[in-house]
Amino acid sequence: MSMDYSDIIGLPHHTSKTHPRMTILQRAAQFSPFAALKGFDEEIDETARTTEAWRELGEDELQALDEQLAHLKGMLGERPQVAVTYFRPDEKKTGGAYVHYTGHLKAIDEQARRLTFAEGEQILFDSIVEIFVC
Repeated sequence: MSMDYSDIIGLPHHTSKTHPRMTILQRAAQFSPFAALKGFDEEIDETARTTEAWRELGEDELQALDEQLAHLKGMLGERPQVAVTYFRPDEKKTGGAYVHYTGHLKAIDEQARRLTFAEGEQILFDSIVEIFVC
């Protein structure tokens, strides 16, 4: 038995009569990775994502926020540009994130205890950590 393949080395490459030749993209798709466990990568990413804990404000900080809101109430006609830092709870985990938002203040609703901005954003008083006029 010869191991040098001299008997087949010169033969033409076989071409199927029933199956058309695959394009390079089709051949590459055969070897592309696949997800054996659907959604597993998303679960791993979600587990790795961190959240922050809610921080209770002290009396001095609450007093400063109340004074700032009273000051802003007098400026509502001017639609002042206001920067707010507030806590947004996470929908999937305990905790959340501190978010910074800047917009034009439209209304202060004391009944619902929220700020409404001209851009459509609404922020609850109880989630606000810091607020100031830009």
